[in-house]
Amino acid sequence: MNEHEARLIERCKLRDAAAYNELYSLYERKMYNFALRMSGNPDDAEDIVQETFIRVFNAIQNFRGEANFSTWVFRIANNVFLDMRKKAKAHPQTSLQDALELEESEVTRQIEDPSPQPQDVAQQAELNRIMQRAINSLPDYQKTMVILYHTQNKSYEEIAEIMNLPIGTVKSRLNRARIALKSKLQPIRELFEQ
Repeated sequence: MNEHEARLIERCKLRDAAAYNELYSLYERKMYNFALRMSGNPDDAEDIVQETFIRVFNAIQNFRGEANFSTWVFRIANNVFLDMRKKAKAHPQTSLQDALELEESEVTRQIEDPSPQPQDVAQQAELNRIMQRAINSLPDYQKTMVILYHTQNKSYEEIAEIMNLPIGTVKSRLNRARIALKSKLQPIRELFEQ
């Protein structure tokens, strides 16, 4: 934690709204990316981010600085995600949009990145979707570890703190998650070898 961040945290403990907004700005994008990878849904990711920062604001008085602030925030975000999953499993919902049937003429196809070679963009997007589906099929604890390590660049130590696990457990579970991903992707490995 740098000195500027430490001052912001102290100001937040005094309920300084400007400091809280600045702290939010520092972490919003990281938390959104993490939440989106965990949930796979932009709306859920927004909800996770909002709930995470509500919890951060309400609990910042309890932050003692023993762990990195980012580790503490990621732990809260992970807990918010797990709470949402439990709630979703207990109370399944069906989207009204899922029940709508649109005529083909009403649906427009959008390409996110208009590059000179759209087939490359489409192929990479499909590979990303395949990889994300494989990651999403892992148990939550493995999925969390893979995302924290490979997309958020968290160390084993930080993951251990975020998930409140011994470092050896993190290493072995992350290894098992990689093995599980490899076996899930084995039938289509030629797509990844380009």
